[in-house]
Amino acid sequence: MTDPFPHSYLPHTEAERQEMLAVIGVGSVDELFADIPDAFRNPALSLPPALTELELFREIGGLAKRNAVPGDYPCFVGGGVYRHFIPSVVGAMISRGEFLTSYTPYQPEVSQGTLQATYEYQSMISEITGMEAANAGMYDGASSLAEAALMACRVTGRHSVIVHDTVNPRYRAVVDTYLLPQGVEIATCAPGSEAFSDATACVLAQYPDYYGVVRDLTPLADRAHEAGALLAVSADPVALGMFRAPGDMGADIVTGETQPIGVNMSFGGPYVGYFACKMAYIRQMPGRIAGRTVDHEGRIGYALTLQTREQHIRRERATSNICTSEALIATGTAVALAALGPGGLRQMAELSYQKAHYAASEIGALDGYEVIDNGAWFNEFVVRCPLMGSQMNASLWRRGIIGGIDVGEAVENGLLLSVTEMNTREEIDALVGALREIAEGGAR
Repeated sequence: MTDPFPHSYLPHTEAERQEMLAVIGVGSVDELFADIPDAFRNPALSLPPALTELELFREIGGLAKRNAVPGDYPCFVGGGVYRHFIPSVVGAMISRGEFLTSYTPYQPEVSQGTLQATYEYQSMISEITGMEAANAGMYDGASSLAEAALMACRVTGRHSVIVHDTVNPRYRAVVDTYLLPQGVEIATCAPGSEAFSDATACVLAQYPDYYGVVRDLTPLADRAHEAGALLAVSADPVALGMFRAPGDMGADIVTGETQPIGVNMSFGGPYVGYFACKMAYIRQMPGRIAGRTVDHEGRIGYALTLQTREQHIRRERATSNICTSEALIATGTAVALAALGPGGLRQMAELSYQKAHYAASEIGALDGYEVIDNGAWFNEFVVRCPLMGSQMNASLWRRGIIGGIDVGEAVENGLLLSVTEMNTREEIDALVGALREIAEGGAR
């Protein structure tokens, strides 16, 4: 019998194709695309000869070696993605076949291990953020913060959001992308200059902020609540190992990027955003929640408790369209948190704090450099340099050092540097020496 489907992955039969062409009013597929010039319709591909598997490995390996990998070089890049210690047990656990999926499992009878890992992840996120509930994970830290703003609009019935200008600019761009098409007004301001109104759904803050500064969020939370608004915070989970949790300061929603805990920098992803909130708002939380229960024999079991996207409930009641919850990455974070424990997480944070402050003190003593002092800060700081940030980074790279982030739009000749527990004293001293050379000899 002739297979009615001409291609394994295209479901349309030839009869269906002809029916669609007739409805459109053309006689053939070629006629449908006739407006496209011949030269562009089926261009020659000019592909090189095929490679064997061995040759392909060598080719890809050679390309990979052209990347500058933190660890091979001293690295002081931060701004939302950091190089932290990852316990070896993380890779061993998430490479097991039982966990190799990006999806939150829908069949609890065959997925108890993954569901339990997700439940433990949620529990630990709730603990470090000081919140009552957390979901199974979001795409990343930026989309988590944007979803927090949308959730605040649903909870309050308002459609205006205040965003601090000290929030990561890439996060703010994602917030714009999520909110503006839905008619939500966005007002950007400096911390402390918020203008709340009857239309304000929430204020979005970062902790520590993009420039590394740590602020007490309690006064901001009080002001937001007096205006009937919520406080949503994007927090670095490592910093929460030694600083007060946002929930303890009155935050209503806490989001962030879990990459610093158990996830490699990986040139930008994949990561997983965490999302936690007060129990009162749990039914407006996006994403999924894994819950724990008991069966009729009293045995502990795990299942998805809330699934609030449009695939599961009526579209008009959906709180999210998130499809992939990055469950494998969340499991890695859960394994890392469990392996580190409260003491290990605190030690990671304290080492990052101490090494960053050592670096800042050494750099601040150099002629031509000024460490911008905005009060308490964690492991990132801004340095005003003798040259533009981009020039500084180019000069540092010529000396085998991956520099920081050019923040010249906020501070003239500003360079945002990040130091973690992974930076040795030798690396920090090499950075200081390189900065001294650059100041003395220009951009050479």
